Amino acid sequence: LFFCTTDLSHVDPMYQYSLDWYRTIFLASIERAEPADDVAQRIENINDFFTFSLYSNVCRSLFERHKLLFSFLLCARVMMNEGKIDMSEWRFLLSGGTTVAEPLPNPCADWLSDRAWQDITMLASLPKFAAFAHEFDSHKEGFKRIFDSSEPHKELLPGGWDKDLDSLQKILVLRCLRFDKVAPMMQSFVAENLGQRFIEPQPTNLALAFEESSPTIPMIFVLSPGTDPAADLFKLAEEKRFTKKLESISLGQGQGPRAEAMFKHGMERGTWVFFQNCHLAPSWMPTLERLMENVDPTKVHRDFRLWLTSVPSPKFPVSVLQNGAKMSVEPPRGIKANLLEAYSAFDDGVLADTCTKPDQFKSMLYSLCAFHGAILERRKFGALGFNIRYGYTNSDLAICRTQLGLFLDAYDSPPFKVLTYLAGQINYGGRVTDDWDRRLQMTILADYYNEAALQPGHQFDASGIYRQPAEIGDYNSYIEHIKSLPINDTPEIFGLHDNANITFANNETQDLLSALLATGGGAAAGGGGGGANRDQIIEETARDILGKVPKPFSLDEVMEKHPVKYEESMNTVLIQEVIRFNKLLTEVHATLQAVLKALKGLVVMSEALEKMSNSLYNNQVPDLWTAKAYPSLKPLAAWTVDLLARVQFIQKWIDGGIPPAFWISGFYFPQAFLTGTLQNFARKHVISIDTLSFDFEVLSASADSLNSRPEDGCYIYGLFLEGARWDASRKLLAESRPKELFTEMAVIWLKPVSDRVVPESGMYVCPCYKTLQRAGMLSTTGHSTNFVLSMEVPTDKPQSHWIKQGVAFMCALDY
Repeated sequence: LFFCTTDLSHVDPMYQYSLDWYRTIFLASIERAEPADDVAQRIENINDFFTFSLYSNVCRSLFERHKLLFSFLLCARVMMNEGKIDMSEWRFLLSGGTTVAEPLPNPCADWLSDRAWQDITMLASLPKFAAFAHEFDSHKEGFKRIFDSSEPHKELLPGGWDKDLDSLQKILVLRCLRFDKVAPMMQSFVAENLGQRFIEPQPTNLALAFEESSPTIPMIFVLSPGTDPAADLFKLAEEKRFTKKLESISLGQGQGPRAEAMFKHGMERGTWVFFQNCHLAPSWMPTLERLMENVDPTKVHRDFRLWLTSVPSPKFPVSVLQNGAKMSVEPPRGIKANLLEAYSAFDDGVLADTCTKPDQFKSMLYSLCAFHGAILERRKFGALGFNIRYGYTNSDLAICRTQLGLFLDAYDSPPFKVLTYLAGQINYGGRVTDDWDRRLQMTILADYYNEAALQPGHQFDASGIYRQPAEIGDYNSYIEHIKSLPINDTPEIFGLHDNANITFANNETQDLLSALLATGGGAAAGGGGGGANRDQIIEETARDILGKVPKPFSLDEVMEKHPVKYEESMNTVLIQEVIRFNKLLTEVHATLQAVLKALKGLVVMSEALEKMSNSLYNNQVPDLWTAKAYPSLKPLAAWTVDLLARVQFIQKWIDGGIPPAFWISGFYFPQAFLTGTLQNFARKHVISIDTLSFDFEVLSASADSLNSRPEDGCYIYGLFLEGARWDASRKLLAESRPKELFTEMAVIWLKPVSDRVVPESGMYVCPCYKTLQRAGMLSTTGHSTNFVLSMEVPTDKPQSHWIKQGVAFMCALDY
């Protein structure tokens, strides 16, 4: 169990625990556990008491998202120690299937996604599940029941599988069928094997934590963006009658000497010393470490306490973290909680006296706070919510509130244009670095800052759950109105489709499994699975990939067949792609051969090769490859299949000449291909390339049926739509079907047009990205590493509808 706590530091640098701290809890457990006459019973009592005591102590310092991770890890380590977990099944849970199975036809293609079926066929590599995929068809009604259920983790498996599988094996089945429900299933697993109390939330109580502190044990608040525990600390100081004996300082440049003097004064006089934002003074941290080490327990005043706050930072001194009492501080979750927190800073005076038009001010202020809550909560949907997770804070809200009062006074009627610009482009917009996020933020703000929002009872979303209060009342009436809102938000309030909840749950499961992998996945406990077995798996994986991945292309041959020509830019595009692929293929072959030699002991296992073999074992793409590869989020098994498909696309092009339609996802650098298309048109018609842009037409023909290239422009295929689907019969964008997160897009004809006029309506300007991550960096070429281009897609709904749904094209998915 001690290694459970030390492994957590791989998940977050603030999770540091020392052996001394662990011993203290252990000795306390021996004293406080229930006595018994029987030795075996007494040992069981101590173990039970200690396991829960350790869990409670560690939980206080963990962020909410890591609590289930820790209890699941505890439970798994205990079971591994007892030999109840098969390591190959454990590996499948963490990293999915690593062997590409023989392709079986999907027996339930109408409701079961390709991804789920692919995972089910990979399950067959585990001995217990050898017949699972073949028997799936005969029990498909039972599996459909689980697939459609709102609580699939509580459903029984069909056939004899329910009795035949243990609780971990059932998680594997759910991992394939309903990846989004793995977390609730893990909770049930912990409750069944360790006890219900290990999944119940542990409330953070400052007063309780204070009891465990001492002059030599600092209290550390681990912050997440948008939180400030200062108010809670001042309240505690008031209860303990320490208000006059609490000194606080916010660390930063030049504050070191003042802080040091305050620390020494506190030790002598017995005051509380509060250092805020330690992460802003990384250079002063070694001094803090020295000060703490030099505290003499016999000489220090017994009332002295040190309180620290910091966001997770690798610069924070480890010794202070290990010996301190840590508490995580998190912002409220949900729009209701955010509204209550925003209103806790107001009172009747603020609402009535801020400006000379209190009624307008109250309505607009409520709108503003609802907008603040909506954009904070929207971030939880990952890239579907915002491309980049921005750290909005309460100070953004405060400045907007002040400006709201000023501008309502200065104008006869509310100046919505000015207010929208200030809030959307400056106060909140100042944080936004992505243009598509800015478009989204302004679209959301338009729903809250408008004439209609002044009307009592105005609805902010289609369901009517979130609306202005029925009448403009006093402060308490607003608090009552907020308290009547639901605790959990539906995706509707954000303008998202119901499927967004599945995306959110999938992301949560993925984060949980990645964090479990980062902790070493439990392999440290009880020598899980042995070293020989591990080396064997790495060797098999390496040989398998080496056998499949072709040798680099012959560049001379390509240049001979497709020489650089003035009137055909595609030849240049092909040559550039071949050069890029060759770099990757050379690296793949060289590094795999080096790993195989290192496993046999023929060459030294360097750090880079060690990392690479870990990646091969964990079904992750090695860093040595990603550095030379195109952006991809696929696990190793799927990445290899994708690489082969890309190489095949290029090979076909080399052998058979320029293809009639292009697989846009197969390019390293699609922007070069798009420029090449425009260049061909410009040279053919002698038009300046600067005046050209694309017009878009979605075709009904399939990519295979196209036999020749168009007169001008090009056909592209292979894109996926997230957040919506293409309705081929109506030739319009349509709402996604339930549980269908991604759909394939039809072939699109890109037509170069000179001085094109962009249509005002009937179109949605849809961004296209290389991966589901959406956010990219600006590279030296001036292109984003992820964004490719924006395309216009016909729609009969207003553009804002699709913007809020986060609809975008993707070149590749993550499986």
